[in-house]
Formats: sequence, structure tokens, C-alpha cells
Amino acid sequence: METGDLSEHLRSHDPAVGLRAVGALHRLAAQVEAAAVARAREQGWSWEQIGDALGVSRQSVHAKYGK
Repeated sequence: METGDLSEHLRSHDPAVGLRAVGALHRLAAQVEAAAVARAREQGWSWEQIGDALGVSRQSVHAKYGK
């Protein structure tokens, strides 16, 4: 599903279309989050700062991205 079609799909009354749109949003959010975390680390942010910005613990963000 193209991101440009997403808003149209989100307004659909068909649950299958809506659920596919939700899945696309989850995938897009994960990609945006990973890129933002990588940029923050490149700029010297600590895991605690990143966790605070995301509203999660430093341990959880490190476990997810600290590889």
C-alpha cells in the first residue's frame, strides 16, 4: 500500500481495507522511529535521552536498537 493512498484507505468503511491501512501505518512508524533513533545516536544522544523522547525506558529502546 502506497503512503499516499493511506488516508483514503483509513476512511474506508471496509474493515479489511482499514486493517491493512493500520498495518501500513505501523510499518511506516517503525521505519520513522528507527531512522530517528539512528540519527539521535549519530548525534551523541544517550539511550536515556532517546527513551525519554519516545516515552519508554532506556532499557527498552536499547534492547530494540542497541545491536
